[in-house]
Amino acid sequence: MTAETTADDGEQQVRWLNADEKAAWTGLISMVLLLPGRLEAPLQQGHGLSLFEYMVLSQISEAADRQLRMSELAFLASGSLSRLSNVVKRLEQRGWVRRFPDPTDGRFTIAALTEAGYELVVAAAPDHVDAVRRFVMDRLTSTDRQALARIAEKLRIRPEDL
Repeated sequence: MTAETTADDGEQQVRWLNADEKAAWTGLISMVLLLPGRLEAPLQQGHGLSLFEYMVLSQISEAADRQLRMSELAFLASGSLSRLSNVVKRLEQRGWVRRFPDPTDGRFTIAALTEAGYELVVAAAPDHVDAVRRFVMDRLTSTDRQALARIAEKLRIRPEDL
């Protein structure tokens, strides 16, 4: 079907993808489906972490006092609050994170990195960065990286928008 195709008799009109749009979409979906596994493999093999678990620990490690509100952490780690809650619960059980009410506003929960969690992030970071360089950064020019950052920002979704 072409982008100009219309519907008959009151049906909703479909705006089909043109060739450029289809190429962009199939390229994006290929990245979305294939890249996470490539980035996760070294984390799983070397540290027993999923990519999402690493992203959670890493984001907390970079925050002031190594702690973040769960709502902000969900956005930074690109996950929903419910998914984050489940993962943080597992990370707590392993002794890498602890949760407590936000002392400035008890309606929020803070996730804080323990010393053991910080040591894990420090140990896993070189493997993660190596994979990011190998599968992403080293394949892009500076112009490509700038374009990717602009596009990613436009497509980024806050958990409350899901």
